[in-house]
Amino acid sequence: MGAREEKAWLDHYAPWTPHEVDLGDDTVVDIYERNLARYADRTATWFFGNTMTYAELDENVVRAAAGLQELGVSQGDRVALIMPNCPQHVIAFVAVMRIGATVVEHNPLYTAAELTPQFQDHGAEVAIVWDKIAPTISQIRKDSPLRTIVSVNMIEAMPLALRLGLKLPVPKIKAMREKLTGPAPATIAWQDLLVPRRFDPPARISQDDTLLILYTSGTTGVPKGAQLTHGNLNAMFKCGVTWVKDLGKEPEKIMTILPMFHIYGLALTTGLALGTGSELILVPAPEPELIAMALKKNPPTFFPGVPTLYERISQKALESGSTYPSIRNSFSGASTLPASTIENWQAITGGRLVEGYGLTETSPILTANPMDGNHRPGYVGVPFPNTDIRIANPDNLDETMPDGEPGELLARGPQVFKGYLNRPEATAEAFHDGWFRTGDMGVMEPDGFVRLVSRVKEMIITGGFNVYPDEVELALREHPDIEDIAVIGRPRSDGSEDVVACVTLRQGAEIDSDSLRDWARERLTPYKVPRTFYHFEELARDLTGKIRRREVSETLEALREKGEETVVGTKSHT
Repeated sequence: MGAREEKAWLDHYAPWTPHEVDLGDDTVVDIYERNLARYADRTATWFFGNTMTYAELDENVVRAAAGLQELGVSQGDRVALIMPNCPQHVIAFVAVMRIGATVVEHNPLYTAAELTPQFQDHGAEVAIVWDKIAPTISQIRKDSPLRTIVSVNMIEAMPLALRLGLKLPVPKIKAMREKLTGPAPATIAWQDLLVPRRFDPPARISQDDTLLILYTSGTTGVPKGAQLTHGNLNAMFKCGVTWVKDLGKEPEKIMTILPMFHIYGLALTTGLALGTGSELILVPAPEPELIAMALKKNPPTFFPGVPTLYERISQKALESGSTYPSIRNSFSGASTLPASTIENWQAITGGRLVEGYGLTETSPILTANPMDGNHRPGYVGVPFPNTDIRIANPDNLDETMPDGEPGELLARGPQVFKGYLNRPEATAEAFHDGWFRTGDMGVMEPDGFVRLVSRVKEMIITGGFNVYPDEVELALREHPDIEDIAVIGRPRSDGSEDVVACVTLRQGAEIDSDSLRDWARERLTPYKVPRTFYHFEELARDLTGKIRRREVSETLEALREKGEETVVGTKSHT
C-alpha cells in the first residue's frame, strides 16, 4: 500500500494534534457566541492604537445587524462587503452572519467593470463599502440589483488624537487624509446604520447554510462565486486550533495584514480570533510604514502571511538589528516559501514559520507543515486533520499515482466548498467521484509529505494575489495596437511572480510599455497590470490556434538568459 492508503502522514502530526477532530454541529455563530460569553472583556480589535473589547464589538454587531434588517436584509440574503481591514469590516462581517445572511467579500481595488458581473451573479441589494470607493460602487447600481450602499469612513475608528491630527490643513496630512477617505454621495453613513434598533435573531442557522461567497476564477478567467458554508468554516476553525499548540489558551495577538476579502486572510485572522478570543491587529494595507508601526506598537504572537511579506520584514530587521520575539507562530501560504526566508524569519523571531497549501474552495487549508519543528522546507506539508489527499493520474483520475510520482492533487474533507453559485456545470467539473480537483500537480512522498511541482492551472500568484491570464488578456486585446497577447508569470526570487505580457503588435505600431500600462490601469486592479511588455514576432500556438502560454514562458526565459528579450518601445515595430 502507498502513503495515502496507510495515511502515513499521521505519523508526522505534532503530539498535540489529534488524528481526527470532532467537529460537532456548531455554526460559526455558535462559535462566536460561545467565545463572547467567555471573553467579553478581552480586546477584539486594535487599529492604529484604538481598541475595542469583544463586548463592545458585539454591541456594534447587534446595532449593525438591526440596521441591516431595517434595510430589508433577512436570513438567506446576500450582503456585499468591500473594505480594507478595519474594525468596521469585522463588525459588518459578524453582523451579516448573525442575521443568517451571506457575506460576499470583494476586493476594494476592483473597478466597476470587474465588479458588475459579480453583483449581477450574486444579486446583493445592499453593500457596505469603504467611502473612498463609494463612487465606483455607485456605478454598479444601474446594471445590477444593488440599491443601497452603506459607506464606511475608516478614520472614525482611529484614536481621537489621530482623527484630530488628520484634520490639520497641512499638504502632507491632507494627502494622507485623501488616501484614507473620500466623499460618498448617495450613500448611508456607517454611523447611521448603528442607530439603536430592535434586532430579531433568525430562528435557526445550520451548518449547510452558506456563510461566505468569494469569487475565484479557478482554471478560467471567468470569476465564479465559491460558496463556503458554516460547516466548512467550523471545520477549518476546529482543525486549525489543534494544529497550533495551545492556540487560544492564552490571549493571542494576530497580525492582520492579509486582506479579509481573501479566504486565507479571513480564516486565519478573523476566523481564528472570533473563536479563541484573540486580538486582531488590523493593518488596512500592506505598506511598510504601517506594518512597522503595528509591529512596534503592538507586537503580535501569531503572524499569518505570504513569502514576500516575510522576506521584506526579515531583511529589514536583519539590516537594522531588530527582533520580534513575541511572534511564536507564523503560517505562510499563496506561493512557495524559500528555505532562506524561513531561516531569516526564525532568526528574528525565535518562533516557527511553516508553509501550508489550499484554495478558496477549501476554506482554505488542505495541507500544512507540522508546527513542532518537523516541518520540511520546499513541501506544503501533510494533509490537515479530517482531510484525505490523493495524487491522481491526470489522464485517468480514477488511478492513484505511486508515491513519488507527480499527478493532479485531489482532496476530500469537511472544508471543501458546496459548489459555485449559479454554476452547476462548473461545480460538476470541479469534482471527480466526490473528490475536489485542485488543478495543481503534486507529489506525495512515501511518508505522506506533499510538494507541488507545477500548476495545471495557468494562474499567476503575485504578492499573494491570484491573477488569471484570460482576464488580463481580455482587457489588453482591446488596445488598437496589440495584435495578440499571452500573459504569463515571470518568477521572482521570493517564490512569487511578476505579471508580464508577451505581445505581437500590429504593423506600423509605435507605442511604448508606459502607454500599454496606462491602458491596463484604466481597466484592471493595479496588481493585475503587467510589469513588463515583451515584444514577440509571433506567439507559440497549438494545432487549434490556441496560444500555448507555457511555451511562450519557456521562450521568454530562454531569451532572458541570453539577454535577447525585447521590451515594447525599445525598437520600431514596422
